Formats: sequence, C-alpha cells, structure tokens
Amino acid sequence: MAAAGCVFHRTLGRSDGNKVSSAVVCRESLHVVALQRYSRDQGSPVYFPQAVLSGDDLYDVTLSDGDCRLQVTLDPGLNRLVERNVLRSGQMLRNAAFSSTMTAQLPACTGACRGTDSYRMVSVDVPGPGEDGDGRTGVDWDSLPWFGSSVAAAPLVPLRANRSVFLPLWNNVDYSGQVWMEAPPTEEEEDEEEDGEEGRRPTVTVSRLRDSFLSGRRGVTRGAVQHQLIVRIINKSPLTYYGRTDRNCECPYKAVLELCDQTGSVCAVLWNSVCVSWYRRLKPGDIVGLRRFRVKQRYQAEPGVIEISVNSRNPAAQISVLPESSVSPEYVPPAVIYSFYNSQQILDQPHDTVCDVIGVLTFVGRSERIRSKDGKGAELVEYRWLQLEDGASDQPIMVKLFSTSQPETHLKLHPASILVGTRLKLVRASEQTSYLTNSAYTQVYCSGQGHHSQMSYRRLRPVRYFLDWLRTQEDAAVLSRALIGGFFTYPPLPVSMETYMKARRGEPGFLRGAELQMALDRLCYRERCTFCIQATVTTVTYSRLGEDECCLFWMDRSSSFSPSSSSPSTPRSSRTSPSFSPASSAVSRSTPRTPNQTAGSFKRKLLSTETPKKRGPWVTLQPEHNTDTVVLFEASMEFLQNVNPDDKDDDEDDDALSFVTAPSPPIVPPVTMETFPMCYDHAHWEEQTATVVMGGKTTPGRFDLAIDDYYTLKLRALSDGVLVDAVFLPHAWSSSPCPLLMPHSNTWTSILSHGAFSSHTPPPSPADLIAMATQLTNQRLVCVLEVCHLGGASTELVLSRAFHLAE
Repeated sequence: MAAAGCVFHRTLGRSDGNKVSSAVVCRESLHVVALQRYSRDQGSPVYFPQAVLSGDDLYDVTLSDGDCRLQVTLDPGLNRLVERNVLRSGQMLRNAAFSSTMTAQLPACTGACRGTDSYRMVSVDVPGPGEDGDGRTGVDWDSLPWFGSSVAAAPLVPLRANRSVFLPLWNNVDYSGQVWMEAPPTEEEEDEEEDGEEGRRPTVTVSRLRDSFLSGRRGVTRGAVQHQLIVRIINKSPLTYYGRTDRNCECPYKAVLELCDQTGSVCAVLWNSVCVSWYRRLKPGDIVGLRRFRVKQRYQAEPGVIEISVNSRNPAAQISVLPESSVSPEYVPPAVIYSFYNSQQILDQPHDTVCDVIGVLTFVGRSERIRSKDGKGAELVEYRWLQLEDGASDQPIMVKLFSTSQPETHLKLHPASILVGTRLKLVRASEQTSYLTNSAYTQVYCSGQGHHSQMSYRRLRPVRYFLDWLRTQEDAAVLSRALIGGFFTYPPLPVSMETYMKARRGEPGFLRGAELQMALDRLCYRERCTFCIQATVTTVTYSRLGEDECCLFWMDRSSSFSPSSSSPSTPRSSRTSPSFSPASSAVSRSTPRTPNQTAGSFKRKLLSTETPKKRGPWVTLQPEHNTDTVVLFEASMEFLQNVNPDDKDDDEDDDALSFVTAPSPPIVPPVTMETFPMCYDHAHWEEQTATVVMGGKTTPGRFDLAIDDYYTLKLRALSDGVLVDAVFLPHAWSSSPCPLLMPHSNTWTSILSHGAFSSHTPPPSPADLIAMATQLTNQRLVCVLEVCHLGGASTELVLSRAFHLAE
C-alpha cells in the first residue's frame, strides 16, 4: 500500500477511480524510473478518444515519488518528447497532469490489470539542461511498492495495447525486458535428458521431411511432426517485429534459423512467444533437437523448398539444446563453415560477397539511425560505424553495423577489443571504396564478453594468423590511434558536383531554407539525414573549444543586412542562431565582448603571417604509464593465445597560434560536444562507451578530444535568405578512421569540394585560411549538409561538401 507521505496518494486520491475524471496536477517533482515503448493495436484508439494517433507507437512511463511507483500511459500528444529524447529515464518531472481511466478499459492481457486505477499523463514540464532536471541516484527503484497495490505485481506489460512484450526505445530489432532472459529447461526437456545422455539418434532427417512433404504424406503436410529431428544451427537471423496497428497479436515476433544435418539443410521459423523463450538461448553452432513442429512450403521460395514452423501452440513445439557428446557419432550434424577474409583479400572481392572477418577495433562510432528504405520508409533502423585492423594490409576494414538482436554486445563495443563479424556483406561503393554491412544472418562476437571461447572459429587458420599478428602489437600503438564517437561519414562523397548529382539520382532535390528548417524539426533522436541547399557564405569563423568566444572570423560585407531584417535563421544546437549584424568585410580574431561594448562595424586587421607547425594527426599519443601489452593480451585470452610485451614511447607537440584581436565578433552558436571524436580511454572504457550509444551524452571535459577546433560557416540560402550555421571540419579528415588521400590546391573552392585539406601539402593555418576567405565573396555554392539530431534542442549540422555553382 502507499506510504503515509506518498505523493501519488495525496494527488491521485482526489480523482474518482470509477469514471474518467478531469486532469489532476501533481505539483511535486516525480522521478522517471523507466520509459517503455510498444506499438498500438486495433483497440488502442478507444483509450485516447480526443487524440490524433499519427504514429504507431505508444509509451508507458514508470514514475516514482520516492515512496512508491506508478505506471502510466503517455498521452500520444506528448510522444515527441520521447522521440526527440527530451523526456528520458532518470529525469525529474514537474507539474505532471494525470487523467484517470476506468479499470475496465485496460486490455485483457495477462498481468495488465491489478485491480487498480489506470492513469494517463496528459501534460508535464520537463526541465531543460542545468535546471535540476536530473533525478535522484542511489535509490533502489525496483524495491519500491506499486501505488494502490498490496501484493507483488506481475511483470509489466503494455497498458493500452494487447501486447505481451515491450519494444526497445530506439529500434524494432533488439529485444527488451526481463521476459527475454534465458529460460530454464522445461519439464519436457528434463524428462528427455533423463531418457538417455548418450547415443541420441534422430527419428527423422531433413531429406526425409522434404520427401514426405513433396509426396503429400498426410502426417507431414497436415499435422505436426512428432519425430525428433537432430540438427545444428548454421545461421541465426535477427528478430523481426511484424506488429501492425490493425492487428491484435500479443507477441508479433519471428526469427529464422538455418539448420542442417548430414542429409541437407532447412530453415526453421520461430514464431511469437517461442522467440521470447528461446531466441537468446540458441546460437550458431548449437545442436538442437526438435519435436512437434509443422512443415510448410517456404514463403516466396521456389516450389519444393520447405521450412519448419516452430510455434508455442497448435502444437506447442519441443526444443532442446543437446551436448554434442550426447549424439550418436554417425548422426552428429556437420560443423559450421566459416569464410574468413582479411583486409587484403576483401579488396579483390566482388559486390555482395558474404564473408567473415576478425580484427582489433580501432574506431567505434556513435549509434545513429536512418529511415528504412523498405516499405513506406517509416521505420528508423539503428547503426554505427566500426573500423577493424587485422595487419594484412594498410587498408582497414570498415563495417556499417546495424542491429543484430544482440543488444548487450553492441552496448559494449569499444576500441582495443577483438571483434568477429560473421555473414557480413560487401558493399562496393566505388572502385576504390568498399565496406561491410549486415546480411540476413549477421552476428557479432566481441572479446571481454566470453564469446570467442564458445565458438568453433577460434581454431581456424585465418584466426590464428590474426592472433600471430596481434602478438606483435603493443598497447601503446593501438591505443594511440583508437577513437570513439564523434561525427563520421563514409564512404567519402565525390569531389565534383557532376558526379555527386549523378549519385543522388532519385533522392530529394535542393531544399529552400524554410524547408530545411521544417525537415530539422521533424527529425527524431539520433536520426541522420543528408540535405542539399544552394547558398552563399556570409561568415567564416574559426574557434577552439574551451576558449569561450575567442575566434578568428571573416565576414562578407556584400551579404550584410540590418539587425531588423526579417530573414529567419536556422538553429544548429541548443541556442538559436542570431540575425546577421551590419558589418564590412573583415578578417579578425575576437575576444569575449565586455558588457559595455556595443556592436559596430568591423575593420580589417592584419593576421600573424607566421606559419605554425604542420598539423599533427587527430590523435595525440597519451602518456605511457606502463609498457606491457595488457589490453591486447586480455582481449586475446579467449583464443588461448599469449602476447609478448614490448616497449614504445611516442609523443607529439601541440601547435600554438597567435592572433591579433578585434572587438565585436559574430555570435556563433555553440557546437555540440558529440560532434568531436574522443581519444579512447581504456581505464574508463565502460563510462566512455555509454556516452556514444543511444541515450548517452558527453560531459564536457570528461575525456580528451581528438580535435578541439573547428570552423563555422554561416550560409545564406539563395532561395529565401534563411541563415544556416554549419560546422566545417577540413582538418579532421587528415587522420580520420579512413583518411582522404587526394591532392588539391588548398584554395577555398578545392577545400570545400573535397571536404578536407590536401593530403600532399601542409594545410594552411587557421589564420591563413580565414585570410583567404575573401575567395568566397558572392560565390554561389551547392552545399551538402550532414544532419543528426542529438536530443532535445540540439541538432548537429556539418558541411561535408560545397561545390561551386557556375552561372
């Protein structure tokens, strides 16, 4: 029952639980314990009679006042708070308004009704950053009682749809919730194991099943197969969620297993709650026994191709994982066959080649999402970029890894760990550029999680060759070039507008400035998009992080206008970009303006002509505290290999710049910390890894950044004069995970078209580049903007290319 001081008791006790009442506002702060997503079904609209259900998703929120917990449904009108990561777990909320719903309205789903009132949160105040929006820590929320309940509640299920499981917040591929934990053996399994631990024999084979089905035998074509099939799992697909708003299905999941015995191979489809009970327990290489399944013609396959249907009822299938030693030797299924390719061999493989790879991770990108190109393109799919090194060539292996229904593995991917990716598909973007991505059966295994010791590939020759190379590597060498997070785009875009426009065939055309603003407002959390606008550059600013507002800048006098101008401005981060101030063409370095300074015209200042040292790479080698190879040794221990210690020291000098100062700088919106890649910190890898996954955020100054300076270009759309502030990082590419090796003249035109400085000459200093910005005066450009929404009011805009637009 509720405690004496329970906020929910004082607030919600005023509402009438027997009928829908007006909203009751809770004036005290509430902690968000959990946010859970699910798709609505046919009956969901009845619970929101006045709401317009524009999307497929509904959200249940678990709140606490510190004394008890309450599960409520978020009104669909507030869904955007979750979709843009404004409302998230761990926050404190204020002025939450609740509308009660009759208990009888709860859907008939096991565990959904506990004989208590149900509530809908119809409005709420979410504190912004720095407004004490973080919740309390150190509280065991799971131990708190549920409001209005005197008994332990069943596992939570969705309140407003007939679903038995929740979806992950950010994709439809992973599983979510404790119900997906590995299930204990069933009674049938235990009884079967007692029947005989050795010499198991199948009573039916894959080839006999196929022949019986094609010949029309009644026991196979119409009924359940009672015989035991003993097979090995060769491949395992990610989960597929097929829930629809016009269908009522409690657990709309399926997964495909590719199975084989000595007579052939067949696909088995796990349906609905079988996925919940068995998906996590099964892995490629396992030998399983199957009984009570159905045989069908495989969907969208040639005649004669069968599949096995494994259901939880009609009939309830029996599944058991068998030790290989328990199967009679003559019936042991064939082993899994791997096709490992190293980085050198991949260079010669054709498009769509399916291969397995192994390497040490040297770059782990942040998790992002893109719109699926399947169907209506409404679903957001999650991915991240990885870079592997295997010592076979100087060319790293780039992997665009989408979700594989292995959320625990993806959350812990970090540099200096050994990754094995199986059944990856080669994408040949151009003659010189390729990368790997998911196929229908992709799985990943990472050191530090106990994967490699369980897999048969550890004994293969390509894996041994890699481990031999790894033994020659030093921690210092690998850690010095290891990066995590930050803005990253791959493969590199073309350097000519003609080639780029051909590659964009079929994509949306140029956007007006106002259309770009609307597109940014529609983005969801970590959604990545590419947009094109035609614009001119009105201001170029060079800034360093940690130096407040100090910067170098150039302003185009011909593009200036009055502060009272009505031309709108597009926000790039948490602040809105200000209107443009009247100015003459100027090249200056600015310092923070004191309160008594007023805006005025800028005068040209001479910049220091001293050329700084050649810029070093992205990563500065961290000081060595020891000279052994502990990190790589521990990563390779799962393969039962040893590594030899070695010593190496290296360091780099930071270059320093001196500039002339000038008052009244242009106001530049703050850049988001998530834009800059971090130097990998192995001592705090768990904390650092958590900042780049979905829902993570970077604390300024917590970790060393690979780069700490950037350029900002203020663009004015030619179509309607809307202003856009975009970050430009031409120096970041010089030692990025995949550097661009293309020479050019290092003029502004060539730098913008390549998105980087020339790889064959020293880059211009920031002072020189700002001084050269007069080349941009009245230049009409086709600008390619890489956009990613980073949560709340923060949107990252990076200028990746800008092509000169001929008259």
